[in-house]
Amino acid sequence: MIQVLKPDGSLVDKALEPKISEVDLKKLYYTMVLTHLLDERCLNLQRQGKIGFYVTSTGQEAIVGSALPFEKEDWIFPAYREHAVGLFRGLPLKVFIAQLFGNSEDILKGRQMPNHFAYKPINYVSISSPIATQVAQAAGVAMAAKIRKEKRVAICYFGDGGTSENDFHSGMNFAGAFKAPCIFFCSNNQYAISVPLEKQTAQTTIADKAIAYGFSGVRVDGNDVLAIYKGVKEAVDRAREGQGPTLVEAYTFRMGAHSSSDDNSKYCPPEKFKEWAKKDPIQRFKAYLITHKKIWSEDQDIKLHEEIKNKISDTIAEVSKGKPPALSTLFDEVYKEKPLHLQWQEAELLDEAKRKGQFLDSSEAFPL
Repeated sequence: MIQVLKPDGSLVDKALEPKISEVDLKKLYYTMVLTHLLDERCLNLQRQGKIGFYVTSTGQEAIVGSALPFEKEDWIFPAYREHAVGLFRGLPLKVFIAQLFGNSEDILKGRQMPNHFAYKPINYVSISSPIATQVAQAAGVAMAAKIRKEKRVAICYFGDGGTSENDFHSGMNFAGAFKAPCIFFCSNNQYAISVPLEKQTAQTTIADKAIAYGFSGVRVDGNDVLAIYKGVKEAVDRAREGQGPTLVEAYTFRMGAHSSSDDNSKYCPPEKFKEWAKKDPIQRFKAYLITHKKIWSEDQDIKLHEEIKNKISDTIAEVSKGKPPALSTLFDEVYKEKPLHLQWQEAELLDEAKRKGQFLDSSEAFPL
């Protein structure tokens, strides 16, 4: 397993340390802290009934290291716990939060399920609720880039449970057979909701699954942002050079519940949380920046946390003022040119709304 940083933030081996600029190192750390604080605040919003559903990535913030090797034109197919990747690549905080509220501030007009973040300017594709369908989608986009002789690559993210799905096999097999420039990133956090890894596969590691499809599989420490960067960077370079796909397994642990509807204390032994708390990815990277790189300090850290908390609060205050999406938006941007039958339906609905006075907004009553 590739590991660059020990849990205390010291280097495993100086020769393994990747060359990353000070600006990018600080941006990686900023995004990790932002992601963690967002998770805390947004889970509270859900508990307060202000948003309907939330999925945290607590303990898995190091995944942001996978975002650094990509270019603007590349394609990102996330699962539920990759918002750090979107935020690092340029997903605006307001866009992120507005999609949780699904109100008039939301660029997706409240059409999406909560946590289905999407942002076209950075090719950040909405997740699909069915498990692992993004594996085949990413393989197809990567193959299209190859056919067009573009240097673009695609990455898709999924969990250990996703490797048991048909779409995982289909996407991996297709990409392997045609050498599609695609990176398959599995966040092995050891639980697919409540199903432990040992009931998911008989293989020792998920990375080994790549062998069956004829391409490389690598395993990285999923709590080490530099190890993730290193593993993904090498995979991206191979893909751009026409050497085909790579399966990257990030071995980590989900410190929070599966979602705001889950209680992980029902199935996960408490000693696991104690064990993995000592491997916290943010504290590990922070220690590296302070002790080894000497580009960070405790004072800076305190200021950063306050700055981010204030920014999150200000953005939530702004977004929460939004009203429910206008009824007419149901019919907008469905087709390039609105067909006659949608024009009729829109006119009928607006007429009904005028007669009734208003429709009840039930967007916060999300069932999951």
